[in-house]
Order: sequence, then structure tokens, then C-alpha cells
Amino acid sequence: MSKLDFQTAVRQEEAYLRLLYPTADDIPGCISLFDTYLSCSGAPRRHGYLVIRNQIKSIYRYGERPVCGPKMEDFKFCLSLKSLHPEERRDLWIARRAEWWAHRRLTKSSEDIWDIRKSVVHGYLRGMD
Repeated sequence: MSKLDFQTAVRQEEAYLRLLYPTADDIPGCISLFDTYLSCSGAPRRHGYLVIRNQIKSIYRYGERPVCGPKMEDFKFCLSLKSLHPEERRDLWIARRAEWWAHRRLTKSSEDIWDIRKSVVHGYLRGMD
């Protein structure tokens, strides 16, 4: 893992997100963010089985129910941007997401534990012929 400082990582993420969201219309809308929160939190919906499926998948993969607070915070942040000019809204959204991604890149993850193999391990499945 390379030694990046937080500000460099934020700048890299902002550059990427500006390509990903080239116009203000490309950033997610508040309704889609609220839908994301509802699908995470398990709130009753017409397709409740999807919520249960997502909850079970999270418990299986991570050993706990999904953490939905950040999704609600994204929704509230979106609502706070509604009165701004679209380009200003885009810039603030990109800055927020860039900080989130930079923080995620620089904190511990499974990528810190597992190394990518650069060559084939011969005889790994010996006896499985």
C-alpha cells in the first residue's frame, strides 16, 4: 500500500469524480439517496423481500446488520444543497464524496491483509487431479 497523505488522496478522488459526474444532472438526486437509505434500513416497502435479502447478505458477509446512518446523512446533505446553484451543488457533492473515498482508501481494509499474487503457485491443488 502506498503512503499517500489525505489531501493528495482527496485531490485524486475529486479528479476522478469530476470525470464520473461531468454535469450537475449526473449527481444522485435526493429521492434516489432516500431510496438507498430505505433499502438499507429495512423500512417496509412494496418489495420487502429485497430488504430482507440485503440484510441477510450483510450479516453473512460482515457479521452484522448494515450500517445505514451514512446513507441517511447523504440524504440530509442532499436536502441541504437544494437551494444552491446546480454547479455549486455538484462541487459540494464531489468534495464530500472525495473525502469519503479518500478516508476509505487510507484506512484499514482487507486490502491491507491480502497480497496480490504475481505468479502462479504450482502444486497448490495437488491431489485434486
